[in-house]
Amino acid sequence: MPVGVICNTLAIAIGGVAGAKLGGRLSAEFKEKLNLVFGICALGIGITSIVLMSNLPAVILSLILGTILGTVLHLGERISHGGAKLARLFPQKNDNQDTALLVTTIVLFCASGSGIYGSIVSGISGDHSILLAKSILDLFTAMIFACTLGMVVSAIAIPQFLIFIALFLLARVIYPLTTPAMINDFKAVGGLILLATGLRIAKIKDFPIADMIPAMLLVWPISWMWSAWIVPLL
Repeated sequence: MPVGVICNTLAIAIGGVAGAKLGGRLSAEFKEKLNLVFGICALGIGITSIVLMSNLPAVILSLILGTILGTVLHLGERISHGGAKLARLFPQKNDNQDTALLVTTIVLFCASGSGIYGSIVSGISGDHSILLAKSILDLFTAMIFACTLGMVVSAIAIPQFLIFIALFLLARVIYPLTTPAMINDFKAVGGLILLATGLRIAKIKDFPIADMIPAMLLVWPISWMWSAWIVPLL
């Protein structure tokens, strides 16, 4: 039973609705401060994931090649267009709808390292603790973003559920093929993307976080090859 996946999806949906209802009562200054606070939270979560890495060169190479691949495939633009279409389904959204912030939100909820890893662990062992902890954070995160973006945030729960439930069902195939080093490097790549997400939310630097997503796929084989082929030669 995908208890963790369901709880995480409900947390985003409920948080999105609550934030949309509350957003109209909050000042622009208050919303800005909330976004800054979440930016710091994302930075903190990212840092705690980065320190787990096993192979720094593999992580860096994965991030560079993944970003190049995402840029060539125009992944950021595709997600932006999808987010814009999703937003049009909610005419009650705020006039200050920010497409860039919406893309950041989609990536944060649908492609976070903790979410993907938690779905895999949940599927292979039945341990839902990672996703349950993430659900608590996502509930308030969705509320923060929905204060600015409106009801569209709750709709992000749909693609998020589809991605996480697919990983949950495929977990018994994926997990046995991994090693502890591969998992740590995967978490580190996710942490770097979260770090970039936090800097983007805080409006310090506009990183192409959507284009960076392929790195989370490339890190698995690159980490394995580095550990199996390169490390023995050093």
